[in-house]
Amino acid sequence: MAQDTEQQAIDGDGVLPVDDEGFVIDTEDCEERETAHRERGTSRPITVVGNPVLHKECKDVTAFDDDLAALIDDMFATQRVANGVGVAANQVGVDLKAFVYDCMDDDGVRHVGAICNPVLQELPAERRSLDDSGEGCLSVPTAYAPLARPDYAEVTGQDAKGNPIKVRGTGYFARCLQHETDHLYGYLYIDRLSKRERKDALRQMEEGTPRYPVVAND
Repeated sequence: MAQDTEQQAIDGDGVLPVDDEGFVIDTEDCEERETAHRERGTSRPITVVGNPVLHKECKDVTAFDDDLAALIDDMFATQRVANGVGVAANQVGVDLKAFVYDCMDDDGVRHVGAICNPVLQELPAERRSLDDSGEGCLSVPTAYAPLARPDYAEVTGQDAKGNPIKVRGTGYFARCLQHETDHLYGYLYIDRLSKRERKDALRQMEEGTPRYPVVAND
């Protein structure tokens, strides 16, 4: 997920603590943890809209091994180079259900983590309050459009070691969790826009120049 233009102790074993409700505590030692991942990783070019890997559901992560850990490190490195707040594995050309995030919520609290095999939890009607803020995507570079999404999100999945985890977020971070989970099921945010809005976003992309390396489509 691209940065909103208007909103800008190290877990060596990849396991975060949880709170009393079982949600990961992803707000502690953020700088140290992100730096450790990023410095181990290597930035990769971003795949952009039109690449087949972005338009199909990814495979489940089944091997929680050194290769997965290296992929997560690379995604953190890629995210920093691209100045994003979230990167999904298929955005770096890997057909696996995993994403990383380094994102502020609307209260200015930073969240850093990684989740595999994410499933977005359905919210009861009384908890669905929509936020129609602008949204962008590293795979649709230089384009932005307003998109209504719930301002609260819960995602279940697994951490880098295969342990079951739950992540929750509000505001901009909730948008990030929904956006990145969408990626792994073959959806880009522009797929949720009207035909006219989608056309406009693609026009913005065509007219802009990415600030980071991308994989050119054939």
